[in-house]
Amino acid sequence: MIRAIATGIAALAAVGVFAQSNIPTVSHEYADVNGVRLHYARAGTGPLMIFLHGFPEFWYEWKNQLAEFSRDHTAVAPDMRGYNLSSKPAELSAYQIPQLVEDVRALATMLNRDVRRSTFDVRRSETAPNVEPRTPNDEHPDRFTLVAHDWGGVVAWVFAAQHPEMLDKLVIINAPHPTVFARELRDNPAQQQASQYMLMFRSPEAEATLSADGYARLVTAILGGGSGTVSNEDKAAYIAAWSQPGALTGGLNYYRASAIGPPRPGPAPPAPSEAVSGRPPALSEAGGRVEGMIVKVPTLVIWGEKDTALLTGNLNGLDQLVPTLTVKRVPDATHWIVREKPAEVNRLIRDFIAGR
Repeated sequence: MIRAIATGIAALAAVGVFAQSNIPTVSHEYADVNGVRLHYARAGTGPLMIFLHGFPEFWYEWKNQLAEFSRDHTAVAPDMRGYNLSSKPAELSAYQIPQLVEDVRALATMLNRDVRRSTFDVRRSETAPNVEPRTPNDEHPDRFTLVAHDWGGVVAWVFAAQHPEMLDKLVIINAPHPTVFARELRDNPAQQQASQYMLMFRSPEAEATLSADGYARLVTAILGGGSGTVSNEDKAAYIAAWSQPGALTGGLNYYRASAIGPPRPGPAPPAPSEAVSGRPPALSEAGGRVEGMIVKVPTLVIWGEKDTALLTGNLNGLDQLVPTLTVKRVPDATHWIVREKPAEVNRLIRDFIAGR
């Protein structure tokens, strides 16, 4: 079921603040899929393009991409489960990787049906009455382009490995391939040190720590490094999203459910089978195993090299897991490259999907 939220005042309420002049008409809709209700922002018409955000973002991370790619695509940016206006299940198991991957599959299938139906209706009105019009991508009607950052990228890697037949292209932005990240956490002291924050995110004190003083720690870490790209309206929108009941816990539950993070201080415990196989804990749950995590989809990886949490060692050996791989390093960008350099990110994605 899809329920469209009216534009105007209702749209403003959906995001807290929504007054950016460079954003086209965006509808805010809901989809009931995989046992949850997902809110998503949607703009444009044409082939489907889905954007997955990371922690502690929400659909608004992609406002500049919605503006750009809605010119010739149906551009959709959901709030992933646990975030902002989407459902926030109480059970920790609801945030395991298989559930997150299924959210994407079910949402994309539903959206592609809607895109095909809308395109069919438009083309039918433009053709002779007795001629059946063809719709885009008739041979592969469920294919779409997936763009993802941070935790959204982790989900996208697994989705691409499990459902390559559903994707035309994959774009990953500062999000490590799970197999490579498991190696880096095991073998790279620099990545282990850079990932210490994950242990705090998994702790019972995380919500209180991150929400203290009006979310001061998140504002500084997430929005403070925006190189002047964060407006007062942006800040208000983020605080409104973080303040949604249960939203902060929902985002933190991605870390808790996966048990991902560096080794804890002290004697190392016996290595679980996942460490031996190279799979991170997030992929060890039922239905989450993907042997070798080979991604057979044409993939672009954009990496801000000043990322202090996810280091460039995560690019080493990636070509062995992604046979058709393009890597674009951006030396002066941080983890928040989507917001810092939207024009460059858009250009790189445009060139990639156009085959340039």
